[in-house]
Amino acid sequence: MAGLLEGKRLLITGVITDSSIAFHAARVAQEQGATVVLTGFGRMSLVERIAARLPHTPPVIELDVTSTEQLDGLADRVSEHLDGLDGVLHSIAYAPPSCLGEDFLAAPWEDVATAVQVSAYSLKALAVACLPLMSTGGSIVGLDFDARMAWPAYNWMGVAKSALESTTRYLARELGPKGIRVNLVAAGPLGTMAAKSIPGFDMLRDSWADRAPLGWDTADATPVARSVCALLSDWLPATTGSMVWVDGGVHALGM
Repeated sequence: MAGLLEGKRLLITGVITDSSIAFHAARVAQEQGATVVLTGFGRMSLVERIAARLPHTPPVIELDVTSTEQLDGLADRVSEHLDGLDGVLHSIAYAPPSCLGEDFLAAPWEDVATAVQVSAYSLKALAVACLPLMSTGGSIVGLDFDARMAWPAYNWMGVAKSALESTTRYLARELGPKGIRVNLVAAGPLGTMAAKSIPGFDMLRDSWADRAPLGWDTADATPVARSVCALLSDWLPATTGSMVWVDGGVHALGM
């Protein structure tokens, strides 16, 4: 029986450790028949070691989404491994420490600008960089954390996520005529390295399972990974500019 992503060629960004949502998305994608290329940033030897834990060890390309040079060369570097792309996972976010914590008013513009560039503008930058490889259409999926409300300590990352959500809608408008869908998966809190760096994450994580109608396991990224792969597949051909919540149902409830 063919997998959901049989024959699909995917670029997956943001693998840092084997707890990363991107790692589990890559795992499920491979299990469903996709061929995967990963990107990493910074500690490339670590990313390569983590990549080797996947069912099939994929190539790893270095990508700094703030580097015009690396973005301009991305299509050529991916082309060394794949003859095109059917899907892209954007799993990239960062905010300097001043942007997270208790004092929303203290963050300087320079730090806020970094958060917005890396966490929101990079979705557009990555999409443009991959366009030469998506001549037959495809799917771009980003990872979100519901930005409709002001979460404790999330601060400017929450603002950046709001920008990410808006960017998704505008990209959906621009890329739809090219046959490219652009959507987000809004995940509940998981025990990733990125999440653990957020002040107050423990309080958010510990209360989530009690509030979620379906329950919530912060140690299990598979439900999120499966939803990402569903959006990367051909099974949602008329869905774009949308956000799929994978949070056990917490988003639907009052506080």
